[in-house]
Amino acid sequence: MSESYTIAVDGPAAAGKGTLSKALAAHYGFGHLDTGLLYRAVGAKMLDGAAPVEAAVNLTPEELARDDLRGPEVAQAASKVAVIAEVRAALVDFQRAFARRAGGAVLDGRDIGTVICPYAQVKFFVTASAEVRARRRFLELAAAGKVTTLDEVLGDVKARDERDMNRAEAPLRPAPDAILIDTSDLSIEEALAKAIEVIEARREAGETLA
Repeated sequence: MSESYTIAVDGPAAAGKGTLSKALAAHYGFGHLDTGLLYRAVGAKMLDGAAPVEAAVNLTPEELARDDLRGPEVAQAASKVAVIAEVRAALVDFQRAFARRAGGAVLDGRDIGTVICPYAQVKFFVTASAEVRARRRFLELAAAGKVTTLDEVLGDVKARDERDMNRAEAPLRPAPDAILIDTSDLSIEEALAKAIEVIEARREAGETLA
């Protein structure tokens, strides 16, 4: 059985961490977990009337496949349940078990390198300006037929940043040893190339990939 190798990718909403993580997982043949989906699923269950902690404790993998997890209402609900310590604790084991899977894993979220996988072999913090991130999210929503304005999306992005960075439990911040990738002016190909360069440098320094 191959030993595990963990890549942690953190950053604020719409910075490109999910796209980069999927690309890295595909490049290396690793498993990928969008940990934000865990909180979105709990947020969606809360909107359905469930208590947040109960929703987190009873979360099933099937619920991560709900087709309503990408909307702005669920995103805001996810940010709200994420500040609840009991919710985060309930989801930690799920994430750590995935990170230790044989064959390698890429996890993206907001506290992967700082809390979930502080032992990760490589940690990235992916960011971009609030304006760039709002424009990306606005275009995604428009393509999905969601009616909103760029100003509304920018307000949502800034509100979520404020909550995520200032919550008492596992606030959004780069791990001390995380590599910063600012995607404001980078294409996904350029961001991927930069990340692979870092990983290969670590590999040449003696760290082996699964």
